[in-house]
Amino acid sequence: MIDQVIEKWHGFVKGEATQGLEELLADDVEFFSPIVFTPQRGKEITALYLMAASQTLGQGGFRYTKELLGEGVAMLEFETTLDGKYVNGIDIIRINEAGLIVEFRVMIRPLQAVNAVHAAMGAMLASMK
Repeated sequence: MIDQVIEKWHGFVKGEATQGLEELLADDVEFFSPIVFTPQRGKEITALYLMAASQTLGQGGFRYTKELLGEGVAMLEFETTLDGKYVNGIDIIRINEAGLIVEFRVMIRPLQAVNAVHAAMGAMLASMK
């Protein structure tokens, strides 16, 4: 089932299914940001963060480079550039028995990328509210 969820996720990232994001998320989904200390809980806030991230990171040639699928969990490594800085990260996605995302974790490196993403995401989230 995780492979079907990830296929839909890839469709969202590519801009093929912009309205399908909320259909992928469980109501009680938790989003773990590389920037924000506490997890963000709930479908609405998670969708907001993921939409902002796709708009922010998607402008620099975003692409997934590696994919590991397990029992109900996926790890997707990505690369992009932001403000001329190389960004390397991992999305860890966990689903429930219904095939809905219940946990989405993002980890980013190096430190310059974290700082660039922090600034860009802050501006993007402010413009979306």
